[in-house]
Amino acid sequence: MTLMSKSDSVNASLFTSADVGSPQLAGSATPVGGGWDVVAGGVDIWENADQFHFVFEEISGEFDIAVRVESFTPAHLYSKAGLMIRESLETASAHVMFVLFPDDQPRNNNLGAYEMQFRVQSGESCQAIYPAVLPPAPPEFPAAYPNCWLRVSRKGDKFSAYGSPDGQTWKLYGEKVLTLAPTLMVGPALTSHNPDALAKASFRDYSRQGR
Repeated sequence: MTLMSKSDSVNASLFTSADVGSPQLAGSATPVGGGWDVVAGGVDIWENADQFHFVFEEISGEFDIAVRVESFTPAHLYSKAGLMIRESLETASAHVMFVLFPDDQPRNNNLGAYEMQFRVQSGESCQAIYPAVLPPAPPEFPAAYPNCWLRVSRKGDKFSAYGSPDGQTWKLYGEKVLTLAPTLMVGPALTSHNPDALAKASFRDYSRQGR
């Protein structure tokens, strides 16, 4: 997999920024070049309802998006940053998200910083694709700030997630076939997992192919 060209970079100020699920603490997103500094509250993106801050555009048909997470200041072990692909701003919307955790600490079935999660239909509980590599081996997809790269593509109903240490060499993390709407909300997402504290993440070098 190769890096998307610089001509695919986007104007970050044209994206919409919104809280989903009415978090106790309001979030925000400040455009910075080809990315954003995002602050978010929210209890989680998981189970059958979500609370988080979302920076998005609407894309119809196939696409290929990527972003670098330069820094991540969590409010909880399970604070999540990542790329969200979502049908609506409803709290229980169907979605797929390529998740980045703040570090490589063990989290239930996860060893490493990356995880692919999805909700097949609105109102259902989330599921996840966990890393294949288990302890005591080192993580296959480790946290490596400021160079934690995330990439998600849609081809038909197949969503593929890739990680990279440099934005040029991409390794497939996981794939999932989901029957989602033809037009989706796509972009960076952040949740605190602690309703009483804000998480912060710096998303940079966002790029996109396809409309």
